[in-house]
Amino acid sequence: MAVPPADGGAGRTTTVLAKLSVVGDLLMLQLVFVVISLGILTLFPAAFAMQRVLPDAISQDKPKLMRRFFREFRWAMKRFWLSGFGLYAGAVLLAFGISFWAFASGPMRVFALVVLIPLTGMILGLYLSGLAVLPEAAADATMKTVFRSANLFLLRRPMPVAGGVVVLLTWFALASQVPTLLVVGSGLVPALTAYMLSRKPREKTSDDVSI
Repeated sequence: MAVPPADGGAGRTTTVLAKLSVVGDLLMLQLVFVVISLGILTLFPAAFAMQRVLPDAISQDKPKLMRRFFREFRWAMKRFWLSGFGLYAGAVLLAFGISFWAFASGPMRVFALVVLIPLTGMILGLYLSGLAVLPEAAADATMKTVFRSANLFLLRRPMPVAGGVVVLLTWFALASQVPTLLVVGSGLVPALTAYMLSRKPREKTSDDVSI
C-alpha cells in the first residue's frame, strides 16, 4: 500500500526535527565543555564526561542530558583530575618540543622530529582509544583500568585508530589557521571521532546478500 504524501511529509519533518535535536544537544555539550575546561584541571574530566554522555545525545534515548553530564563530570573529576593534569602538561611539553625543533636547524632537528612526531601519533591514538572505551567503563574504573582497556582497543583496531589520528591532526591543522573552530569543536571533534571508532561493524544479514 502506498504511503499518503501527507504521512511521508510528516515522517520527513519528524526526521529533520530529530536530527536538529541531536545537533542542538551536541552544541550544548560543546558549549558546556568550553566553559568548564577553562580551568586547566577540569579540561580532561570535562572531555571524559562528554564522552560518557555522547551516545545518549546521539541516540536521544535518555532525557536530562545536562544533568547526566554534570554527574559524569563529578565522577571523572574525582577519579581523573590528577591524571588529566598530567596529560595536559605532557601535551603542552610535546607541542612545545615539536614547535621548537620544527624551526631549529642542524642534524638534531631531523632526529628530534623523527622521534617526536611518531610519539605524538601514538599518544593521540591511545587517547582516542581511551575515549572510545570510556562509555563502557565501570563506575569504579581507574586510570590504570582505562589505560589497559585503551591499549587493548588500540591493539585490536590499529588501522581505524590511525585513521582517527589523521582526522584529529587534520582538524588541529585547520584550527591553528581558524581559531574559532576550537570553540565549535574542541571537545566534539575528538569525542565524535572516538565514538565512530567505538561503534561495532554491522553484521551482514540475508538482506545484504545479493541473489
